[in-house]
Amino acid sequence: MNFNLASSLLTTGAEGASGFMVILIQMLPLVLVLVIMYFMLIRPQRKKEKKVQEMRNSLQVGDEVITRGGVIGRVVSLREDTLVIETGSDRSKIRIKRWAIESCETVHDEV
Repeated sequence: MNFNLASSLLTTGAEGASGFMVILIQMLPLVLVLVIMYFMLIRPQRKKEKKVQEMRNSLQVGDEVITRGGVIGRVVSLREDTLVIETGSDRSKIRIKRWAIESCETVHDEV
């Protein structure tokens, strides 16, 4: 029994390299799936998040915005992380966080 264990531990370099290649070939599909997922899912999502963050940081007073909850209003006041929007014909005002802004419907001229 010890002889079999000792002989298996003393494999030649060629057999060890062959085993490594088998493991590498078996791992290749997993690596390819991860790379494809990165380029098809993760990278576009990060680009979209960056674009939305830039939009939220460039809001100005008077912009018409839509919140994540579907409330449509016009920006009245801006602060560091909150803003006040005016909604409806009765001019009711709502204070919301910047992260709650889904989109800005006002088109700004590029400078």
